[in-house]
Amino acid sequence: MPVPVPIAVGLELARALGGVALAPARAALYLARRSHWEAEVRADLASPVPQLHPPSQAPAASAEAPLRIFLSCAEHSGELHGANLIDALEVECTARGLAAPEVHGLGGPALEERGFNSIANPGARAAMGFDGVLKALPYYLRLLTDTTRHIRQWRPDVVVPVDSPALHVPLARLARGGRHHPAVVHFVTPQYWGWAPWRVGGYRKVVDLGLSILPFEAPWFERHGVRVQHVGHPLLDELESAGAKQRQAAHANGPLILLPGSREGVVRKNLPWMLERVAALQARPELDGLEVHLPHSRTDLDAVFDELLAASPARVERVRGPLHEELARGSAAFVVSGTVVLDLLPHKLPAVVVYTLKSKLQRWMGDRLLSVPFFTSVNLLANREVHPEFAIYEGQPEVPVEDALARALLSTDWRAENLAGQLEAERRLGPPGAVARAASAVIDQALATRNRMNEVRA
Repeated sequence: MPVPVPIAVGLELARALGGVALAPARAALYLARRSHWEAEVRADLASPVPQLHPPSQAPAASAEAPLRIFLSCAEHSGELHGANLIDALEVECTARGLAAPEVHGLGGPALEERGFNSIANPGARAAMGFDGVLKALPYYLRLLTDTTRHIRQWRPDVVVPVDSPALHVPLARLARGGRHHPAVVHFVTPQYWGWAPWRVGGYRKVVDLGLSILPFEAPWFERHGVRVQHVGHPLLDELESAGAKQRQAAHANGPLILLPGSREGVVRKNLPWMLERVAALQARPELDGLEVHLPHSRTDLDAVFDELLAASPARVERVRGPLHEELARGSAAFVVSGTVVLDLLPHKLPAVVVYTLKSKLQRWMGDRLLSVPFFTSVNLLANREVHPEFAIYEGQPEVPVEDALARALLSTDWRAENLAGQLEAERRLGPPGAVARAASAVIDQALATRNRMNEVRA
């Protein structure tokens, strides 16, 4: 008998609280074997690029009714991938002679525009920080309860969570707990290889197939018993649709592009410190005429940018319009760590990357708990420091960010070396088409579930 939904959700809460209680012990065990975990990741960073998931030739005759797909997106970035996935699922179904799939799940307007039946939009309630999580806990418990009930009643062929493992690993476990056992295909495997790798054990138990987007992820997950298919990075599809043109090399005389993040909290945490570095850079005689552009299209952040820029002596021009048009004019970038670093890749922009920590203690913990030699995606792809990266905290001694920026702007030899590293990262990242490959894998799993249920009924 399936566990009743309220009890199942309560067990997930107990599991999460137990995980918090056990975290110090698990961290201690990790530290005892840290060299082993680091050696694993370093070997995977140097491993050959895995074969991309090929288009499937699976027969579709067994799917007489439309496939039922439950798609869950917890954040804005996941919604972009999810919306593209819905489009690709319809194309793939048509190519296989199937009816358009029925898609229900969690997500917002971008999905609803495609006929998506949304139960709720957790992206609108995404919590930042521990206090935010505590305040939002009742909402997420209700969300898990309502979603589990819907899955058990609707009986989808496949559940497709997109990224966001904190929500989606418990949801996957709940989805598998009813009489009907849908396949779970997780699009964008989590970054367990980077920190707290012990979490992969729970992940292995609840996910039937993980779809990896970075080439070194597939061997890492496979080594830990997770079935994985490598589909490539969905950002490449978005760059292609945005018309981001490949450049052979960045202009040496363009502006410095300042990218301080896309959320208000991130901007407030990073931009003042970045502006101090920019002002010091512009005070150097050799960079006295340096132009600095800050491209941003979030009109709701206009007041924040106006406030922070007015308080700084740095000369910075706000620029509206498509991001990639501005990146195409840039000479180098000063950027907060995140997916946006991959946006720079088609433009071959040299970059200096920063990640702001809350304290010296957090820096100490990061130095000891991370399993990876770099935190910047391009550096991980190339397996060397292509873009200089700095983890900073308030009150720490000055770090050589300005020197790194000056080198990125002025040194011809360094820029040539940086370009070679970007080309290697680009080669390993692979071609566009990740979303189509993901759609093919999802339909394969949905058809397998449909066939299995038909056999049970027979």
